This record gives sequence, structure tokens and C-alpha cells, in this order.
Amino acid sequence: MTTLVAEERFQAFSGQHYALLALTAAGVIVAVVWGRSHRDTEREIVIRRSLAVASLIVVVGMQIYHLTPDVRDVRSSWPLQLSDLADYTAIYALWTRGKKTAAFTYYVGLSLTLMAVLTPSLGQTFPDPRWFGFWIRHIFVVWAAVYLVWGLGIRPTWRLYRTTVVAVLAWAVVAFTFNKVMDTNYGYLIRKPASGSLLDLFGPWPWYVLGAMAVLLAVWALLFTLPWELAAARAASEENPTGTPDYYSDPPPQ
Repeated sequence: MTTLVAEERFQAFSGQHYALLALTAAGVIVAVVWGRSHRDTEREIVIRRSLAVASLIVVVGMQIYHLTPDVRDVRSSWPLQLSDLADYTAIYALWTRGKKTAAFTYYVGLSLTLMAVLTPSLGQTFPDPRWFGFWIRHIFVVWAAVYLVWGLGIRPTWRLYRTTVVAVLAWAVVAFTFNKVMDTNYGYLIRKPASGSLLDLFGPWPWYVLGAMAVLLAVWALLFTLPWELAAARAASEENPTGTPDYYSDPPPQ
């Protein structure tokens, strides 16, 4: 394992990266099986909140580290990326079992955060604290999303989708304002990355922002929400195949 992590500079799809991807995939399976094993039991709240506390320690610790004088950089040290917000919604969802924060963690964690795991942009190498912070935080959010939805059974719905969309739009306003005031570029809301990216497909600002947002919301709707709603509709139909309201199933009172 030492040879896998001891590289001069992190490179995507290297031995180190494949090892981390394997760890992520294994954790996903464990999160589902483990979550289902204690779902709705007396152990669930203890386990959920223990995970929340452990994650809070890591997230807050790394945030403090990023704000230390030798590391602080206004362009990257503040938690203003959507994936940064997912760190905190995951913690809150684990502590409270809240549906709205669980949904935000699910949508962002299994799209943007997972994309960061699959195609990381990371200049630091092992054992730099930022190397640990990046991987622990991103992988944990993916695990938390899977644990909350497939493990504990918090199902996405159109209502939760709409709530997440509103939260994302609010984030865009706040991040854009911060970017303009501080001359930063969180979320690439001001300008595209200097290197080529998929954002180039959508043209100049502001069209690439609007285009990317439209694609993301469409993916969340069609792939992240619609299958759950169709499954719920099928289950309801199987429970009541005639489509008659339940109160008609009993004879009227005499």
C-alpha cells in the first residue's frame, strides 16, 4: 500500500487512485448492507449520530486547517462549493434523519462529489493533510448518501427534488455574490476553468452556467428521482390493484 500512496504527485487512474476507488466501492456495499441491518432499530440512532460526530470532527478540523495563515487562500479555503455544502448536510442528515438534508446529500453526493472522486483535481500528495481531507470528506459523503437512501430507506421524491433545486439556486446566488466581491470563482460561476472542460460545450458566460445547471437538474430529475417515484407508484398499485380507495374495501356500516 505504501508504494500506491507514495507518489510525487497525485495522478488520476494511477495505482493510488484505483485503490481509493476500490475502497469507495467496497464502502458503498457495506453502507447499504449495514444500514439495512439496523434500520428502524434502537441501534440506528446511536450509529447515525456516531457517524455524524466523527464526520463533524473531520470536516471542522479540515476547515480550521484550511483557514490557518500558511494555508489560507480566499480562492479555495471557504466551503462555498456545492460538494462542500454536502459535507454539512450529510452530518445534519445523519444526526436528525432529516429528509431534506438527506436528499441534498444524495443529489449532490452521488453526482458532483462522486465525479470529484472519479476525476479528482488534486495537487497535494500523501501524506499532506489536504490529501487526507480531500479523500476522507469526498468518499464519506458518497457513503453517507448511499447509507441514508438505500441503507435507511429515505426515498427521494419530487418534493425533495424541488427542495434541493431551491437550495442549489440559493447557493448560486450566494456563491456568485461572494465571487464578485472577493474576485474568486467558486463553482466556476464567474469563468470557466483555464484548462479545457465539459463547460466549453455550452459556450461563453452566462450560457455555460445556465447550460450546466439545466443538465444537472435534468439528470437529477430523470435518473435520481423518476425511478424512485415509478417504483413507489408500482408498489402502491400492487397493494391496491383495483385502484379503489382503501375506505371502499370494507362494507359500509349498518
